[in-house]
Amino acid sequence: MVVTVPRVSGQVRDALAAAALAVCAAVAAAVWPEVRPLDAPGLLLLAGVHAPLAVLRRWPGRALASLVVLALPYHLLQYQHHALVPAEVIALFGYAVLGRRVRVVLSVVALLLLTCVVGMAMRAGGGSVREQIAVIEGVVAIAIAVQVWRSHRARVAAITERAERAERTREQEARRRVAEERLRIARDLHDLLAHSITLIGVQAGAAAHLVRGDRPVDRGELGEALASIAATCRDARTELRGTLQVLRGADGGPPEVLPGIAGIAGLAEAARAAGLTVVLDDEGAGTPPPEVGVAAYRIVQEALTNVVKHAAATTVEVGLARDGDRLAVRVADDGRGPAGGSPRGFGLLGMIERARSVGGTLDAGPRAGGGFTVTALLPVADVGSVTPR
Repeated sequence: MVVTVPRVSGQVRDALAAAALAVCAAVAAAVWPEVRPLDAPGLLLLAGVHAPLAVLRRWPGRALASLVVLALPYHLLQYQHHALVPAEVIALFGYAVLGRRVRVVLSVVALLLLTCVVGMAMRAGGGSVREQIAVIEGVVAIAIAVQVWRSHRARVAAITERAERAERTREQEARRRVAEERLRIARDLHDLLAHSITLIGVQAGAAAHLVRGDRPVDRGELGEALASIAATCRDARTELRGTLQVLRGADGGPPEVLPGIAGIAGLAEAARAAGLTVVLDDEGAGTPPPEVGVAAYRIVQEALTNVVKHAAATTVEVGLARDGDRLAVRVADDGRGPAGGSPRGFGLLGMIERARSVGGTLDAGPRAGGGFTVTALLPVADVGSVTPR
């Protein structure tokens, strides 16, 4: 048979401990009296000093105040002082651990104890006063030590909290960097693959139309279509290799050169192979910083991809020119424009992010007389100080 022992609550344990400490203090005061032997009033004061210890864990401030109020007359009446030292030390230590406004409260307690010393000095003399002062000094020393311990504990807690906050900040920064890197990878792959696949699809469709047509197959025309597909595949492979080398940080061999404004002529040629009439004006572009050149290339690439896929246009104008300390990039077509007046999908969002990554802006919308226009303004001065977003 299993016997279940009822559990004793914490408050009951505290009350029992306070009662046991009061009995020990009463025995000490009776066996080693000082100026005044322990009588009935002294016994009541001694028991009253120990009573607040039963609720110290629950109400530390009230318990300490009650203990001080009862301890002062006990000391002033010249009862055995040493008997109360354990209770006073426990009350001070408990308040230091559990209470609020510890420094102010302990300062008030020290002032009251000093008042008690002055009162005892006026009622007794000689060695008794020195002993009383020694007892009070011991209690005050304990109070100071507890305050030092509390301050050290608070300082350690503050240091720990700062370290945890710094760790959380590092984790948030790492997550932010991962999110930005994922966004950049997605943007690069979208710009590269969407453009190449669109051109390959258009060129393959033209080759299929030549093969299925009623007239005899023009081998030269078919060869040009297939050669355009092969060239687009080579360009896509080169760009993909360069992008992967940048992402991997590969050390084996020189990395592929990332595209810049010099590659925009190739984009125009590829769009012409897809059946568009492309008018390119890049004589006023100059030589912008590499990151601005890459952003301009990607914006033109995505804009031309949208024209080929959605605009049903015949002519597209691509212009690059300096506008003060900015590079103006403009792509305008004569097509029908996107359904609903604004493009859908990730293309426009990617172009906006490209422009913002170098501190620029991008606007896109229908043009007067039909068609669609994409205009980007990219800074060409102090670009290195811009933090990519």
